[in-house]
Amino acid sequence: MEEIKKNALEKDLEAYLADDKNKILRHALVNNSLTAIISSQDSIKDVDFNFDIDIKTMPVTSQKQSGRCWIFAATNLIREMIGEKCNLANFEVSQSYIAFYDRLEKCNYLLEAIIAEIDAGYDDRTLQWLLMNGIGDGGQWDMFVAIVEKYGLVPKNVYPETATSSGTRDTNKLINFNISKFASDAKALYEKKGIEAVRRLKKALMKKIYYMLISCYGLPPEKFDFEYTDKDGKYHLEKGYDPMSFKEKYLGNRLNDFVSVINAPTKDKPFNKIYTVKYLGNVVGAKPVTHLNVEMKRMKQLIVKQLKDGQITWFGSDVSVYGDRVGGSWDDTRFDYLSAVDMDLKMDKGESLDYRASQMNHAMVITGVALKNNNPTKWKIENSWGGDIAKAGYFIMSGSWFDQFVYQAVIDKKYLEPAELKALEAKPVVLKPWDPMGSLAD
Repeated sequence: MEEIKKNALEKDLEAYLADDKNKILRHALVNNSLTAIISSQDSIKDVDFNFDIDIKTMPVTSQKQSGRCWIFAATNLIREMIGEKCNLANFEVSQSYIAFYDRLEKCNYLLEAIIAEIDAGYDDRTLQWLLMNGIGDGGQWDMFVAIVEKYGLVPKNVYPETATSSGTRDTNKLINFNISKFASDAKALYEKKGIEAVRRLKKALMKKIYYMLISCYGLPPEKFDFEYTDKDGKYHLEKGYDPMSFKEKYLGNRLNDFVSVINAPTKDKPFNKIYTVKYLGNVVGAKPVTHLNVEMKRMKQLIVKQLKDGQITWFGSDVSVYGDRVGGSWDDTRFDYLSAVDMDLKMDKGESLDYRASQMNHAMVITGVALKNNNPTKWKIENSWGGDIAKAGYFIMSGSWFDQFVYQAVIDKKYLEPAELKALEAKPVVLKPWDPMGSLAD
């Protein structure tokens, strides 16, 4: 290893001081953030809110202080289906109801994974990965489907938000500590009394978690009435639902028509093959989380086809870079790091995945697109960060940002070609638990 030489630093400082640009930048950064200084409007004309396809959707929602974007994006998609059937101007499916059962199922899933690794040492990479990631708010499309298929849906007024559902840090911390303690206790118990003793320990912990979640989220509804007023001012009262019958009436098996396609241009993931990730999921026994890897050109074609048919699209991207939260845009030309500090946030997409510089971390809904020669140049996005930012909570993504930082989209199978449908029938390639395509949107 090579150490820093003090005389080399002195020479570098001399060169730094000789450039007046550095003095201007240094003075500007006294009272301004770097992001504010390097903001650029050179291409702002290319990211205004005008689109060839602009699907009108309901007002944006807010996930508040929680990482439930994947749930909000999914419920934002299906509320449009329900809203169309019922002629609704505004409506929300209970995100809290989905989150309650997701957290309960995640706890069971993680404890089962820990038990499966019971023979591993405490420093085993897989076990350490399970414990370090623990239980969080994030998820994937197939995880949403797994919860809905098992527990159904309810309107938001039937199971509203609580302080815990909107701010999950404390309960996540408590749950994860107890799961780590379980891993430690289970290992010792297994060596002394065997696997049945470990399962009794797991059952006792799951009961504690279940009770805590009920206390924090409220009693899950068993029976309810669906009460609403439509766009024409007509009142409706539909009586006698339970969560599964509500789901069956308004969704049926519709969610099973959708598949996750990803764009992961890495050497270990050939295109037009299906992948899954070990220990990625929430409901034990549910359909595995799977992804069909396609080229970015193909992903965009599929999304545009859905939009042209009036179908909005759930998608996942890395929103940690080149984002203007207040103005409401994600655009890699919006911030000029290179001119200011001779550094940027650009990298080959495949290499950025391989070297963990970027991965999917947020899910939203695409509601519009601008096209030039049938090629997308910008996209309209329905976010779940509330309506007080951007354009009433709606954002815009430039075409170049989309190519680099969008990783996943949920597509109706009817738009897939025969070869793609056949690929879905193959046995998925199982990726390691820490593969970047196993990241969760939160």
